[in-house]
Amino acid sequence: ASVRMPRMIYGTAWKSEQTAELVEKAIETGFRGIDTACQPRHYREELVGEALQRVISKGLVERKDIFLQTKFTPPPGQDPASIPYNPRASVTAQVLESFNVSLRNLGTNYIDSLVLHSPLNTFEKTAQAWKTMEDLQLQGKVGQIGISNCYDLSTLQNLCKDARIKPAILQNRFYADTLYDTNLRKFCDENNIIYQSFWTLTANPGLLYSPQVRDAASRLDKTEAQILFKYLSMKGIVPLTGTKDLTHMQQDLEVISDQNFNLQEEDVSAIDDLIFEACKNARDE
Repeated sequence: ASVRMPRMIYGTAWKSEQTAELVEKAIETGFRGIDTACQPRHYREELVGEALQRVISKGLVERKDIFLQTKFTPPPGQDPASIPYNPRASVTAQVLESFNVSLRNLGTNYIDSLVLHSPLNTFEKTAQAWKTMEDLQLQGKVGQIGISNCYDLSTLQNLCKDARIKPAILQNRFYADTLYDTNLRKFCDENNIIYQSFWTLTANPGLLYSPQVRDAASRLDKTEAQILFKYLSMKGIVPLTGTKDLTHMQQDLEVISDQNFNLQEEDVSAIDDLIFEACKNARDE
């Protein structure tokens, strides 16, 4: 992708009324990537916009300093009482209306990264949404496009095959139930698609509190979360973090900013093995 994406992104789901305050705090702490969605059920996109206006008016950042990522959420992912577009309209019209709502909510005239929040219920509809997103990128209104919650390799392969513009990112939940997307991540690596992970800490207590990760944390004087995030970063994965805690925000950013913080080869191998074991156990269940 031609867009400069930070290697750690602040996620804004489930922050409700605290969204503006937390996004402002995240940017003040040093985050330059913000992820949201035009999905009132789980995101307060307009409060992300409010925070952006505040930090820009304070002179802390300019709009161009922020990597702003939002999503078109298809009707099944919306609360029927608060769908931000006409769900009876064509897929193209839904994507365009949602996009315009996002621009208004965020107080901006372009989006760095527009993500299809999940595949639609037929591939034909998914392809239609994708074509509309491609048009937005070709018009210069969007820097890059991607897809989220896509756990089926053939869907991603077909999307790439038919696309004028291939996905720049795949954003998925990173956990054992999907075998840590091993095949999807391999496909991403081979096709220059950046893999973003969410639910990275919450879904992985087994990894986080394993003796291997704890040992590395105490040896390097870091937290377990920092070790796991560093591991992902070294694998080329861009994690989302949704922490509300200032100390954790600082620690998360340290993972990508501290040039002296690196895992040993044996630490990386140990976590590789843990993931391999977790996948094996998930397959056996």
